[in-house]
This record gives sequence, structure tokens and C-alpha cells, in this order.
Amino acid sequence: MRLDKLLERLEYEVVQGSDQTEVTTLVNDSRKVEAGSVFVCISGAVSDGHRFAPDVAEKGAAALVVEKEVEVPENVTVIRVPDTRYALALMSAAYFGYPAEKLKIIGITGTKGKTTTTYMIKSILEGVGHKVGLIGTIEAIIGEKHIPAANTTPESFTIHQYFAEMVKEGCDSVVMEVSSQGLMLHRTAGIPFEIGIFTNLGHDHIGPNEHKDFDDYKRCKGLLFKQCKLGIANVDDKYFEDVFQGSTCRIETYGFSEKADLRAENVELVSRPGYLGVAYHVAGLMDFDVEIDIPGKFSVYNSLSAIAVCHYFNVPADKIKEALKKAKVKGRIEMIKVSDEFTLMIDYAHNAMSLESLLTTLREYHPKRLVCLFGCGGNRSKDRRYEMGEVSGRLADLTIITSDNPRFEEPQAIIDDIKIGIGKTDGKYVEICDRKEAIKYAISHGEPGDVIVLAGKGHEDYQEIKGVKYPMDERVLIAEVLEELKTE
Repeated sequence: MRLDKLLERLEYEVVQGSDQTEVTTLVNDSRKVEAGSVFVCISGAVSDGHRFAPDVAEKGAAALVVEKEVEVPENVTVIRVPDTRYALALMSAAYFGYPAEKLKIIGITGTKGKTTTTYMIKSILEGVGHKVGLIGTIEAIIGEKHIPAANTTPESFTIHQYFAEMVKEGCDSVVMEVSSQGLMLHRTAGIPFEIGIFTNLGHDHIGPNEHKDFDDYKRCKGLLFKQCKLGIANVDDKYFEDVFQGSTCRIETYGFSEKADLRAENVELVSRPGYLGVAYHVAGLMDFDVEIDIPGKFSVYNSLSAIAVCHYFNVPADKIKEALKKAKVKGRIEMIKVSDEFTLMIDYAHNAMSLESLLTTLREYHPKRLVCLFGCGGNRSKDRRYEMGEVSGRLADLTIITSDNPRFEEPQAIIDDIKIGIGKTDGKYVEICDRKEAIKYAISHGEPGDVIVLAGKGHEDYQEIKGVKYPMDERVLIAEVLEELKTE
């Protein structure tokens, strides 16, 4: 492959050598360089790829793409670009033969709701015969293959690699979560999004190695709407207009507001033992009644955005209703049937904001008792422990404090920090360090009308202790507990 074919959509300067150089592989990890590779020097938060220029030249790299000066032997081609992250994105698209252009790509950005919405859209579109790939926080799905995720939005090379595999698998569309970090770091640069979705915006991801301030966070979210044909937006969010400032796409809105193009009316909470859901009437661009097996007002928002996408794809109302009834997301308000008298669920809420949102939603169903079981990860901010303890103490009738991923800390020390937060409230709590024993306590002490939530682990199927990830899936623990309770 000739280097100029990879660079064809970029502005660049040949510093030394020739852009006609033949190259073998495209790489941005110096450890993966081989003879003939083109190495893209990325200035990262942890290390600067330009530092490895002499090493990769020695390994046989044929060319380097840089944004700073480097010194390498004359036989190595050096190409200078204004931004190597942006260059990597467009070169990756070229390297895999522009697979994104063979797919309808739906990108979802927002502080909350991205994951649930991606699965809802996938479920509905597959119900009418589309073959849909998925890239998100939990995993990438390509046909029958599930690849666990390291980042919400992977590096650009990986995204185009996934797109190429999806095309090979016969996918016609992709639904993907697009994080503000992914947008800021040009991981999605050059992708021709068919649809961009804005769910909501909250104060999150601000700090070192993330966004310098809230304005920057908003600005990065808005980048998606400068590279999609249709923007679908939550009109009820107070930052809607800020995010869409300077957008270049056609805009459709959803929400509860009268001015929304697609809106929810007559919302009813649906509750019976072992089941919580929500029903409402869809008005505006479509007109039908729908019920979803996921509780709360935010489920209405998530489903409305999914319905807006399906309206664009001309999916009939009966198919939308059928698919929304089945749409489930592992570890996001995932109900596990353990009793005919009370409701138990697993959720990924692992910070104060998501826990408050979850518990507030569940309180709206007026459970006899709201029981919250959670722990906090080790080697992370202590503030998170105090805040989560305070939220649970305030909103739950009983908190069961247990272990999460203690990492290199002592589980009891983390529990003691959580108790400081609970101590600021009048909340009742018990502490049971072993997570399985804590779950056993929750189930064996469940009372008619209770709602019990196991928070923090969600889709994770491991527990990280002193650098080792041990298998631990709460679904397996629940099954084991139920077996043990039968024999006691």
C-alpha cells in the first residue's frame, strides 16, 4: 500500500523521503511496529509517541507521521500534519477501505442514557431485518462476536477495524456510543454519521486528562452535530441549544415538552412484584401506546430517542412496540426474578449522580422498602464513597454496605469511608464485607413490596483484588444464594 493513499484526505507536508513510499501496516503503538510500518506519533496524556521515533526507525518503520520535529535516518519518510490524532482517524478509514461509507452509522452522545439507547435501537432495527453492529461502554458486537470494551469510544484505528469486520459480517448499520473524550481526541473524525443523538448533559468528566471545564465538555458534545445528517435531540435538556450551537445537521427533537417533534404523553408507572416498567402514549411524528420493561422517566427519554431513529428508518409502530418490550441491557436496571413478593435488580450505578438518579426513580414506585446494596472501588477518590454513602442513606430505607473492586485497598477501610457518608443521614445500614453474603442477606430478608437494588457492578463479571480480576458475576451469585436458601 502506498503512503499517499493513506494520506489522501489530509493536508500534509513531506519533511523527508517520499509520500510514494510503500508501507505494510498502520500503527500508533511503538510495540507493534514491524518492517515497513507507518508509525503515527500521538502526543498522549501519559506518553508522547514522538519520543519513540528513533526506536521505531530501528525496528524498520518505513514512515513516521508527526506534528513535532523528530530525528530519524534519511531512509525513513517523515510526514508532518497539524494534528496526528486527526491524521490517525482519516488514515485508519483509508487503511480499511472506508468501511464507514458502506454503513448507516448512528452515534449517541450525552452524559447518561447512551448505553441503554444503543441496545434499544439495535433491538428495534434487528426486529425489522437490519443487521446492526454495536460499539459501546460494555462491548462491541459484530455478528455473534462480543468484544469487551476498554473505552466507551475506542481509538479510531479500532473503530474502523470494527466497521470493516461489520461490513464483512453483512451489517448494514451500526449504533455507537460517542463520548465527549472520543470527540475531543478525534477518535470519530471523518466518520459520516447518518444520525447523531443528544440524550442530556450533566456536570461530569471535568478534570485532569478529561475536559478543562464545563464549556469545553459542552463544545465537544456538539462536535457530533457538525458531522451527521440528522441530529435527534432531547429538547427538555437545558443545554440543548448550547450543544447544537453551530450544528450543520437537520434537527428533530423529542421529550415531554409540547414543542418536541416526538413527545411522551400520559406517562404511567407500571408496578407488580418482580416487575417495574413504564407506559406512555407517543405523539407528534408518530402516534401509538407503548410499554417498556425498564422503570422511570429516563426510560421514557431513552425509548423516545430510539423511536425517533426508527421513524427515520420507517419502522412500523407495531414492530417498535414489540422490540421495546424485549429490549434489555445487561447490568442497567436488569431485573432478576427471585420472588413473587419483592423485586430485585442489578444496576451499574457506581457514582453519586447515577445512584441518586436510580434511587429517586425507584422511590417513585412507592416500594414498601427501598433496599440498596453497594460498595465502592479501591484506589479511587474517597469523595465518591462519602457521596454515595450520603445518597443511599438519604434515599434508601436500608443500605447494605459491601465490597466492590477493592483493588489494592483493604475492603473494610472502604466500607468505613462509606459509613462516614451515611453518618450524615438518619439512614439505617448493615455492613457485610463479603458480596455474596451481602446478597444472601438482602434476598433472605426481602419483604413483600420491597425493591432491592444491587448497585455498582452491573455488567461487570469480575472482582478486582490486589491486581487480579477474579470471576464474580452477580447473576451467578444470586443463583447460588437461591440454591443455598432452598436447603437451609
